[in-house]
Amino acid sequence: MNNSTLLLLSFSVGVMVVIQGGINSRLGILLNNSLLATLIALTMAASFTLIAVLITVRQIPSMYQLREIPIYMWVLGGLLSFLAVTLFYYVIPKVGISTAVTFGLAGQLLFAAIAGHFGWFNMPLEPFTMKKIAGLFMMIAGVILIKI
Repeated sequence: MNNSTLLLLSFSVGVMVVIQGGINSRLGILLNNSLLATLIALTMAASFTLIAVLITVRQIPSMYQLREIPIYMWVLGGLLSFLAVTLFYYVIPKVGISTAVTFGLAGQLLFAAIAGHFGWFNMPLEPFTMKKIAGLFMMIAGVILIKI
């Protein structure tokens, strides 16, 4: 897959996050409980993922491979997903979808820049450049301008 396609897919993920955040936070309002909306959303997500795995995975990891994976990797990703989704559904009806997504995106961009600079999570290094730093400052200014 070429880089343009990957960037377009990344952009579409952003659109999907806004749509699902809006729909599922509304579900939380209708259920009068953002945790129930999270349960439904993550149960459906797990169901669709299971179907995709059953259709596409040709070889399952060996017990040796499974034992080599650190315990925190089994738990932390799911915990952070749960917290992020639940907080998103809780915050959106209180501050609005635009504000929630704008500040969420700002947090993602800032943390991603720091994580990329240091190569955290065994990802490729993406060192800070003056252009990247200027872009981050402009992004922060944009968030402030959007919400003033």
